[in-house]
Amino acid sequence: MREVMKHPLQCTPACRRGFLKSVACATIAGIAGPPLLTTSAHADALTHAQRDAMTPAQILAAMQRGNERFRRGERKPRNYLAEQKTSAKGQYPAAVLLSCIDSRAPAEVIMDLGIGDIFNCRIAGNIENDDILGSMEFACKLMGAKVVLVMGHTSCGAIKGAIANAELGHLTALLARIKPAVDATQYDGERSATNYAFVDKVARKNVELTIAQIRSESAVLSDMEKQHAIKIAGAMYNLSTGAVEFFGS
Repeated sequence: MREVMKHPLQCTPACRRGFLKSVACATIAGIAGPPLLTTSAHADALTHAQRDAMTPAQILAAMQRGNERFRRGERKPRNYLAEQKTSAKGQYPAAVLLSCIDSRAPAEVIMDLGIGDIFNCRIAGNIENDDILGSMEFACKLMGAKVVLVMGHTSCGAIKGAIANAELGHLTALLARIKPAVDATQYDGERSATNYAFVDKVARKNVELTIAQIRSESAVLSDMEKQHAIKIAGAMYNLSTGAVEFFGS
């Protein structure tokens, strides 16, 4: 990371407020390392300057640290009302997440995020489609988000449904988009929806295939990644441990 000796946006107590904000302060001040949170209460949402000061790798690292705090039960207190009021004037999210609708896997909670930190597309099985891609393109190309993160989770009901060939109204077509991951998953044991080891392997494969589809179906996002303007990555959330595993782009 390039060192900046003096900068008009140097860290002050007012900018040490959110877990993503702390990384922005570290970047601006030329400091690498742990978050610089020193205040007991956080105010305001992520600013344009703070978001632009972060690299995609730093944003992902900050998410990981937020998840580590969540797992330790050390989530930082927030002033959500202040975040709401500040973000109403303009939003500068650092990332766009594609995650499942599962009520046990809320990205903002498990990665200690605040209002205005991320865009979050939620759909059963964290699959992509034209509407999701359009949302991601809006988030990155027009709004400046620097990370596209696809996050699956263990014991996913949509994955189980795809494995079991479940059929129900519009859900049938949704599950059909997951079935390629079922077929592509290499597994020597019982390939059933009741075998959770298999379910979780399919869930991870589904994330990997979704990332590949994003790259192949969105020229906008693919070009941005090639230009190093964004990073596309994957993650798996473990419902039992609370841990988010991030993996390569």
